[in-house]
Amino acid sequence: MYLYNSLSHKKELFTPNNPNVVKMYTCGPTVYHYAHIGNLRTYIMEDVLEKSLRYLGYNVLRVMNITDVGHLASDADTGEDKMLKGAKRENKSVMEIAKYYTDAFFEDCRKLNIKIPEIVQPATGCIAEFIQIVEGLLEKGFAYVAGGNVYFDTSKLDKYYVFNDHDEEDLAIGVREGVEEDTNKRNKNDFVLWFTKSKFEDQALKWDSPWGVGYPGWHIECSGISMKYLGEDLDIHAGGIDNAFPHHTNEIAQSESYLGHKWCNYWFHVHHLNTDTGKMSKSKGEFLTVSLLESKGYDPMAYRLFCLQSHYRRNLVFSWENLDNAVVAYEKLIAKIAALKQDGEVDMAAFDALKERFTNALNGDLNTSVAVTAVYDVLKAKTNDATKLAALADFDQVLSLNLIKAAETLRKKEAEEAAAADPEIDALVQARTDAKKAKNYAEADRIRDALKARGIEIIDTPQGTKWRRV
Repeated sequence: MYLYNSLSHKKELFTPNNPNVVKMYTCGPTVYHYAHIGNLRTYIMEDVLEKSLRYLGYNVLRVMNITDVGHLASDADTGEDKMLKGAKRENKSVMEIAKYYTDAFFEDCRKLNIKIPEIVQPATGCIAEFIQIVEGLLEKGFAYVAGGNVYFDTSKLDKYYVFNDHDEEDLAIGVREGVEEDTNKRNKNDFVLWFTKSKFEDQALKWDSPWGVGYPGWHIECSGISMKYLGEDLDIHAGGIDNAFPHHTNEIAQSESYLGHKWCNYWFHVHHLNTDTGKMSKSKGEFLTVSLLESKGYDPMAYRLFCLQSHYRRNLVFSWENLDNAVVAYEKLIAKIAALKQDGEVDMAAFDALKERFTNALNGDLNTSVAVTAVYDVLKAKTNDATKLAALADFDQVLSLNLIKAAETLRKKEAEEAAAADPEIDALVQARTDAKKAKNYAEADRIRDALKARGIEIIDTPQGTKWRRV
């Protein structure tokens, strides 16, 4: 399997440190608000990566954090804690906010068929681990105390901008949005490992530490949680491209300084979901959620397909028109699958040929658009329906589009509608339609009332008149 490594800026053959288990870490949500569909695009593609690895025969141990403390309004360690901001907004405690939006996030994952990692760890549960790392960095000379806070000293590194996507000017005051000068820092690139009460008197969550009562910085939590559950070496670290700097850059700096060796081999970054006004963002106060899509009648699976139709390393543009196109594509796909019949034996030679195309798409840097095309190749293949259904069920272990289940539901619905058909009532409904066209409204009303007396409700829609028993 070849994956694009953001650290080397090239596709590399994926080779895990331990052939028996792939150790994968993904940055989880900051649970101060709902996840928007831009956030969820990242989780969908990380889900596909994990399922692809499993499909290709790897065992995967995946860990994800829940940020319930320490993530400030600005990535440059300024502004109030996002959790405290959410608590003030809704007049609840920080822990109430964390519980509510963690549950909401998991519900969104369920709707989108996103597998929950084996280990999910809130940051508030690993304070001891964070303190241990900060102590180690201080002992090794990579950190210093100033103004009551503990900072990582980036001047001690041979190279700080490891992803080569940023230079020193990116953190200049006034250049990067939200950056304010912190006079405690020795270097403008330095970042906070531990805050104390000297900076945030109203911080809701605080813990004792060797440097006073306070709380951890955002960046330290992912290093600490990863090391606790996955050890000192990591195969894949995944997240949104906006986390590459500063979050992932700082993770590498503190982790490798603490450990004394390379920490993670492959970095997997999912690019933005944009609207016509730019990148979707919670901070703007305007964002789309899965629940909002559902309220407008959209199946979450249509959104998942919309994401899979584009490569994860390309920015994806959301519009209602684009989503509507995905809905049409999904409904047509399910209708074609529903028309297949489970007859005969699976032709293993044909099955293997179809599977090879799908597997090649996954191996080629997780090319989900080609993987979706492989689904259509199955439907067009010159083989029996049993083989096609077996291939579709096999592919859906990765795509998770409910292909077989949705097709069965559609077949059942169509069978029920056929069983409920009544030629006499159909004729009366048609007669009412003809009367309305002839502007004989009295006759149309008479027929409607007669049907109503028999327990039949008439429903006029833009697509025509329908009826149902009530």
